[in-house]
Amino acid sequence: MTVPVSAGLLTDTTGYFDALTAFRAGDADAIVTLMAEASFTAIANGRELVADLTNARAKWQQKVHARRDAIVWKVADLLLKQPVVDSALVQRALDATSANAGRALRQLEDAGVIKEFSDKKRNRLWQAPEVLSALDGFAARAGRRG
Repeated sequence: MTVPVSAGLLTDTTGYFDALTAFRAGDADAIVTLMAEASFTAIANGRELVADLTNARAKWQQKVHARRDAIVWKVADLLLKQPVVDSALVQRALDATSANAGRALRQLEDAGVIKEFSDKKRNRLWQAPEVLSALDGFAARAGRRG
């Protein structure tokens, strides 16, 4: 995963603009220092996101009981990249049948890994709350403004 340096710069926009102003005036030290610090901040934030996702996946391993080669594990891995899915997406992404995709989604839902949130009988949508929470934490640490 590549984390943009902006993920570190967003934590102090005033400092960033001050460093740009200093650079325009001929002082490169401030912007070089700020970019280096922002890079380290972005790296730390990215590592924390990876740790959060790894921990979520490890918890799922404990909650779901299936053969090692079962499609449910492929769906679990897909959820780390795509935390909101429907059956059609699972079928396309994993080249799975409708029955296998549905079975895997039910298994993950029964284990509490995903939650259905569309309240429909057809075209249902599921989300992985732990993944969404990890992404929200990443964005908050990066200084995302609402």
